[in-house]
Amino acid sequence: MTLKKKLLLSGVLVAIAASGAGYYFKYVKDTGVVTVETGKVVRQDLTQSVSSNGEIKPKKSVNISSNAMGRIVTMPVREGDHVREGTLLIRLESIQTEADVKSAEAMLDAAQSETEGMAAQLRSAEAAIVSAKADIKRAEAEMNRTKQTFDRNQKLLKDGLISPDQFERFNSDYDVAVISLNAANARLLQSEAQAAQVKNQGEQSLIRIAQQRASLVRAKDSLSKTTITSPLEGIITYLPVNEGEIAIIGMQNQPGTVLMTIADLSVITAEVRVDETDIVNVRIGQEAKIKVDALGDKALLGHVSEVGNSALNKSGTAAGNNNGAQEAKDFKVVITLDDPPKELRPGLSCTATIITATAKQVLSIPIQALTIREFDNPDKTIKKKIEKEGVFTIKNGIALFHPVKTGITGTTDIEILEGLTTEDEIISGPYQVLRSIKENDKVKVEKPAENAEKKS
Repeated sequence: MTLKKKLLLSGVLVAIAASGAGYYFKYVKDTGVVTVETGKVVRQDLTQSVSSNGEIKPKKSVNISSNAMGRIVTMPVREGDHVREGTLLIRLESIQTEADVKSAEAMLDAAQSETEGMAAQLRSAEAAIVSAKADIKRAEAEMNRTKQTFDRNQKLLKDGLISPDQFERFNSDYDVAVISLNAANARLLQSEAQAAQVKNQGEQSLIRIAQQRASLVRAKDSLSKTTITSPLEGIITYLPVNEGEIAIIGMQNQPGTVLMTIADLSVITAEVRVDETDIVNVRIGQEAKIKVDALGDKALLGHVSEVGNSALNKSGTAAGNNNGAQEAKDFKVVITLDDPPKELRPGLSCTATIITATAKQVLSIPIQALTIREFDNPDKTIKKKIEKEGVFTIKNGIALFHPVKTGITGTTDIEILEGLTTEDEIISGPYQVLRSIKENDKVKVEKPAENAEKKS
């Protein structure tokens, strides 16, 4: 909290109290003496805190919605039920999706059967290739034999040892062997072509199997979306739908139907919004006291578990979306309750007081005694005056200004680090006097009896 804000707050409180009680002060014009109230610099324990409003929230909660559109046919849970992870929450109508699964399974079976048939044909074609290669070897051997016989008898024919008719028979045998070899080569080419064709068909069949498997996965995924189970263990805190209603899925900017909300109530938090002037004092791990409106004056204990880094405007929008308007900002702070009672429910309004600092037996004064005065700048070239935070003390009936250095701020008192001692008598009021009193003004201390008489 800034100094000016502290002083303004204390001044307003004092002014309201003075107005309600009929309090007044007087300036004695004939003597030039100001009537004041005084106080002492005392040692005491101080606790600095930040208060803010918010609401109770579970540490973990999830809105259950559907990834498939359909009619709710089964919903075995009710609001307030405790569910475990994997518990059946809702089952949607699944006639079409079940049929899609069966169809995809049948088509996958057909594709696999076709692939098995192609594999058998490929084995037959490969066997035919082996047989054709064996035929070629036999035909080549036969051709070599008949060629040798042909060559030998051709020489005998030239020597006149055999007749032309005999030679013609050997020539015919050789021609038949050549034709047989060519036929064997042709059968090999045919078998290889058939094998290549079957292999290509087999590859296409494998592709169809992959496609059918993908279709089956898609169909099963669609079927699984008709059964909604709990993603966590918790309590059903919101259940707006009934059996027979239609679950709608979200599309683009259109949100889908929220079927229910499940909250893990084992860890309860208070989510509050802290002003930007106070957030710098808030740290993770600091203690906090939470009062829930529904629980009356009962105080719950907790500790700060999360401090937001991004500011939010008072209107709740992001700080960067205020179109240049200068608006005070808040920061989200999450407080985890140490021992939350069972009757707590998400959404309950609460007020959190976060203890940001403590100090034992430190010098302190009432906040309203602190004031600000302007002084000439020591650097004469600078005309702008400087502000000093300080307190007026009394010495021999004269008001003297003492600059002070302050520490933490309690509910009604503020710590003094430098500038005062317990021997000093300080001017603590009234508020109007502290606003106008000057250095070396003559002052008169108002006695308690006089004050009581005025109040009566």
